Amino acid sequence: MLDKQDIELFQAEIKGAKPFVQDRVIAPRSEKKAKMALREIREQEDTLFYFSDEYEPYLKEEGAVKYLREGENPHLLKQLRRGDFTPDLFLDLHGLTKEESKLELASLILACEKEHIYCACVMTGYGSFTLKRQIPRWLVQHPKVRALHQAPKEYGGDAAILMLVEI
Repeated sequence: MLDKQDIELFQAEIKGAKPFVQDRVIAPRSEKKAKMALREIREQEDTLFYFSDEYEPYLKEEGAVKYLREGENPHLLKQLRRGDFTPDLFLDLHGLTKEESKLELASLILACEKEHIYCACVMTGYGSFTLKRQIPRWLVQHPKVRALHQAPKEYGGDAAILMLVEI
């Protein structure tokens, strides 16, 4: 219990102070966001599972890069080559390492699935041709990639790849 002298001393010290106005409500943090972030990390790791550096698919080294998943309509490749599909997402891999590129590719495929995007463009650039050769090798391993083809000039030409994703 405070005595009268302590109360008077306290009131003398705070004389002229303005009271705080509490006009904001701070919502409690939900665990749902943390769980969603953890789920997205797991999905990305699951997608990365498909990208092996040791797998060597049969892709023609000369000419345009192209791939068609078994059972797909061969006309899809012609449509990709002509630019009949307009990519809704573009991924620029200039300046990234192979490991960073793998993560970005996994994120791109997940984004296509979540946003129901059918066609995406991956810009590999020229550089040392490391990514240009490796990106198609990774993409053909993923079960959601239906087809891919070297992009037409308006989407990057031979420095880019158009891909169709199963949604």
